Amino acid sequence: MKTKQTNCCAPPAHTDEHEHCHHGHEHGHHDHAHNHAEGCCGHDHTHKDHDDHPNGAKAFIAPAVSFVMLIAGILMSHYNFAFFSQNRFLELAWYILAFLPVGIPVIKEAIEGVMAKDFFNEFTLMVIACVGAFCIGEFPEAVGVMLFYSLGETLQDGAVDRATRNISKLLDVRSEHAHVIREGVTLSVDPKTVGVGETIEIKPGERVPLDGIMESGSGLFDTSALTGESVPRNIEKGGEVLAGMISSNSTVRIRVNKEYGQSALSRILELVNNASGRKAHAEMFIRKFARVYTPIVIALAALLVVVPWVISLVSPSFNYVFSEWLYRALVFLVISCPCALVISVPLGYFAGIGAASRAGILFKGGNYLEAITKINTVAFDKTGTLTTGQFSVEKIGNSGIANAELLSLMASAELNSSHPLAKALVDHVSSMGIEIPVAKDMQEIAGYGTKAIVEGKRVVVGNLKLLRKENISYPENLNNEVGTIIACGIDGSFGGYVILADTVKPDSAEAVTELQRLGVDKVVMLSGDKKEIVARYAERLGIKEAHGELLPQDKASYVEQAANTPGRNIAFVGDGMNDAPVLALSNVGIAMGGLGSDAAIESADVVIQTDSPSKVATAIKIGRTTHTIVTENIIGAIGIKVIILTLGAMGYASLWAAVFADVGVALLAVLNSMRIMWKRY
Repeated sequence: MKTKQTNCCAPPAHTDEHEHCHHGHEHGHHDHAHNHAEGCCGHDHTHKDHDDHPNGAKAFIAPAVSFVMLIAGILMSHYNFAFFSQNRFLELAWYILAFLPVGIPVIKEAIEGVMAKDFFNEFTLMVIACVGAFCIGEFPEAVGVMLFYSLGETLQDGAVDRATRNISKLLDVRSEHAHVIREGVTLSVDPKTVGVGETIEIKPGERVPLDGIMESGSGLFDTSALTGESVPRNIEKGGEVLAGMISSNSTVRIRVNKEYGQSALSRILELVNNASGRKAHAEMFIRKFARVYTPIVIALAALLVVVPWVISLVSPSFNYVFSEWLYRALVFLVISCPCALVISVPLGYFAGIGAASRAGILFKGGNYLEAITKINTVAFDKTGTLTTGQFSVEKIGNSGIANAELLSLMASAELNSSHPLAKALVDHVSSMGIEIPVAKDMQEIAGYGTKAIVEGKRVVVGNLKLLRKENISYPENLNNEVGTIIACGIDGSFGGYVILADTVKPDSAEAVTELQRLGVDKVVMLSGDKKEIVARYAERLGIKEAHGELLPQDKASYVEQAANTPGRNIAFVGDGMNDAPVLALSNVGIAMGGLGSDAAIESADVVIQTDSPSKVATAIKIGRTTHTIVTENIIGAIGIKVIILTLGAMGYASLWAAVFADVGVALLAVLNSMRIMWKRY
């Protein structure tokens, strides 16, 4: 897979929907993936993953060799080593050897550009300037120009390589084998060869390879790869099972109803790819600048030689010395080399990426640092993003029994259950120091709850469906409660209930407040959870717009519409695999990396490694600081360059003065870029 890199592209988006069934609560989920366009310094790169070009320490070998030889050559000239300084051929050969490690790649790029009829690019200017420096005998400058350029490229490539992961890992959630039953025999085959109507078998712990309809009684499925939710879904006979789910507790049989390429998972991947292809990639400023700047300075350099010669033909009194004007032209070319821009712009983004990394934020390219500065709308997924995804007891109600006794009986019946909600209840009771007696004859009823004998009492604990099944009447108002209800029946009568709620992350409210302070005028919550639950969480967090009961395509539609609205730039923040299409459609996709799914991390443009939603505001601050500093570098470098070019053309700037000024500009730009690292956010 190739990833084309250009510096200012429009990023991606996601979706989310969840469903919980053991105790009768429904949610929403996510999913992600897309291609990334990263930026560097003024040209397009095509990378074949990370191993097709040097990375890590290897990337600095060529610049290091050139640097050592350059310094050695300068020192030998400075201390007047006779064998070196008095042998012009040896000196030239030495600097050519110093030039080649960093020069060959650029020369190759320039040749490829010429072959593609792209004559005026920064590669061409680099090569001409270096050749010019060699022609006028300024060998160190020729090496130095190319060395600076190579170093800037290496820094940016290193940043992008460390930040970008291969999106093909998303395919890892597809099962490579399907156990199909043919003529009474179970065969392990490629899922692509299984036809619609055939029956496949999935054992506990195995991933479902194809979409289908449940044929066996019922089964509990881990849907986290698709939904990002930790609570399993119970699917009964006749229910739909999707590729990517994992059978949790039993061997089940499924009748395939869709071909491999038409599965929900395949459609998600296709949506991601199509969404990525619709990105509007803006070209980097330096590349556009070089297209104008390069032919202009080359033409002006040629005119510096030709115009005085023409004047001397018209006016014999004008003393024209070819070597003098050629020297000016070559000096003009050397001065015109945009090394300050070439170094400072990618280094600015590199520093921004570094500063963000130290803050627990991973940007996958400098283009996303730029894109996040334009964000004025942030859409959050709920579960796992603004909340922890871990349930805790929020409310307890009883019927003629003390809360402590009620909780003790309920925890005892749920003690050996593997269901996340049961574990949340048991953990809460344990944390209160309430003794949990040992239950007898414990039975777990998939999709309902548990039954057990606790201290001689017949206790049933689960959702309201379980109480109805056991003919236990309960207060009607429980049907209107917002949240996940675990009800309890004791000896055939209603004993009480607890309501479990997802825990809000400590900094979620702070995240919303800080985003609003930064000028993000629209903060939205998008979730597959019930509308009432979503509205309640939104009110707690100060979010004015919230939408619940959304399918992945609903979230994708919302985000795509916002992304295509003039003047509206949206970032989507999520953590589940089903957020992938939304990540690919938003202007900037942000994933929670600590607990988020691998697919979410792969498909996002920005990864919050600490799972803290407040880091979204921090990411925007770092992006804005980086943008400001890079803009300062561009304006400063171009402004000073124009002044020096003018003085050089007039003969007032010598080559070494120009070199000093050029290096000084580059140094100032580099130091300015480093301010990003020093600033507190």
